[in-house]
Formats: sequence, C-alpha cells, structure tokens
Amino acid sequence: MSRALILGTRGSKLAVHQSEWVQARLQELVPGLTISLKRIQTSGDKILDVPLAKIGGKGLFVKEIEDALLSGEIDLAVHSMKDVPTALPDGLDILCVPPREDARDALITRDGCRLDELKPGARIGTSSLRRQAQLLHHRPDFVIEMLRGNLDTRLRKLREGQFDAIVLAAAGLRRLGWNAEITEYLPVELSLPAIAQGALGIEARRDDSFVRDVLARFEDRPTRITVTAERALLHRLEGGCQVPIAAHALLEGDTLKLDGLVASVDGKRVIRQHINGLAAEAHQLGTTLAERLLSAGGDVILKEIYGRA
Repeated sequence: MSRALILGTRGSKLAVHQSEWVQARLQELVPGLTISLKRIQTSGDKILDVPLAKIGGKGLFVKEIEDALLSGEIDLAVHSMKDVPTALPDGLDILCVPPREDARDALITRDGCRLDELKPGARIGTSSLRRQAQLLHHRPDFVIEMLRGNLDTRLRKLREGQFDAIVLAAAGLRRLGWNAEITEYLPVELSLPAIAQGALGIEARRDDSFVRDVLARFEDRPTRITVTAERALLHRLEGGCQVPIAAHALLEGDTLKLDGLVASVDGKRVIRQHINGLAAEAHQLGTTLAERLLSAGGDVILKEIYGRA
C-alpha cells in the first residue's frame, strides 16, 4: 500500500506532537505509507488577547484546516475533539477517533498547594467559562482571570507570578510528558470536563476511500462511543465556548454512563444530571440527557447567556 499523504496540523507544540504521534502510528499500521506534516495557522492561533467566547468560539481552531481538506491541499487532519464544532462542513467527516487520554482538568499552582489550600481571593487563570463556573461554584472567593496561549505561554505566565494557579486539560500535559507540572488532577465531581476533552479526532474527506481504510485501523470503539454521547448532548444544547457546558461519559462493558452539566457563568447556578444506557444508544442518550438538563433549568441559563430571555 505505497502512497504519500499530507496531514494538516496547527503549529502549536501540542498540536504538532499530537499529529506526529498519529503520523507514527499510522505508518506503523500501514507498511509503505508515508505521511508528511503541513502546518496551518488558524484564526484561533492568531487572536490570543480576546476570550474565545467573544470571537466565534472553538470553530476558529479548525476552519482553515477544513478549508485545506476541502481544496485537496491536505488529505487528513488531527484535531483535539473538544475544539471541533458538532456540525461539520459538507464532504468532511471525523473518520477516526483514536484511544482517549485522561479527560480530567489539571490544576497547576505556583507554590505546589492543592485547590482547597489556595488562599482566599487566589487568582486562577483559565480561558474556559466551563472551568470558571465550576471553580466559582466550589470556591466563590476565587478570582478568575483570562488565560490564553499555548501551554508554554500559560506555564510561563504562572511562573512569572501573574496567577496563583492555572487550570489546563490534563491530556495535553500528559501527551507532552509534562505530568510533573500537575499539582492536582481535579475530580470530575468538582470539574466536569469539556465535551470530548482528552480525545483526538482525525478528519478527512468523506469520499476518500483510501484514507478511510487507513484510518479504520486506528479507530478506538470505546472512545468513539463516549465522544458520540458527549457531542450529542452539546449539539442538542446548541452549545459553544459562550456557555459553561460539560459532559463526561464512561463505558463499562455495554453500559454507557453519562454526566452532563449546564451552569451560569458566575457559578451560582449549576444544573447537573446523569443517565445510564446501552452503548449502542450513545447518541440518543446524549440527546436525552440534554433534554433533562434543559427541563431542570438549563434552558433558563442558556437563554440568559445568549440574550434570548
């Protein structure tokens, strides 16, 4: 199966590392296959001084890459699934979901103290309204400040004393081998993760049968099932970076367990629901849980945030 493919990636250290990992695995699985990387700068990488919620949300990290896929400039692309909108452009699909990394949030503090040991009024850096809402719900005394940029930049700002602590996705730190930076893994009971956090998605043209066959060898069924449920919940809630929405699914045998959350930005109202069901019904379970969240008061929170009250 001798053929050369071009894989598109964002240029950050983490994005390139993830793409190189996929590149190596696929070349191991398919003898004769060669894959070269093409770095593509996205709008989300260019605008670093404004919260994502104010500039269009997570789709800003994939648009230019998807344009390159549609034009044939590249053959496949690796995304962090939490950055991928639930609606994809016509002609494209997530053809492969590899095994998932740790989905939890990670706390990194300047002096090594754990979350509940932080002083009153501690300054915590994060770019996520989801994290902000849950942290303020747990500790209303925290001061949450915007933190964007790649992992190196965020860690540097912490060391410079701009924050007492920062919260990042554990998956990125673990993939880079930076586990030692983590002060504490935040339990999902305290900080429910972002939709599909820790999972990668490999996007390609839907009608590219060669790439589809290659990627089928790297597909991880449990990760596909859990990510499907979480993304179905997000799709039903019409959520994006503007709304504190979270979900986390676990697969135990053929049983799927899904937790979901909608919160106000200030963390004063948190609606959280849980559902169990069959793995084969992952999409429906996500939709059903979203309906329960809406009925329990999530609809009021969403209308207020979107200004539709």
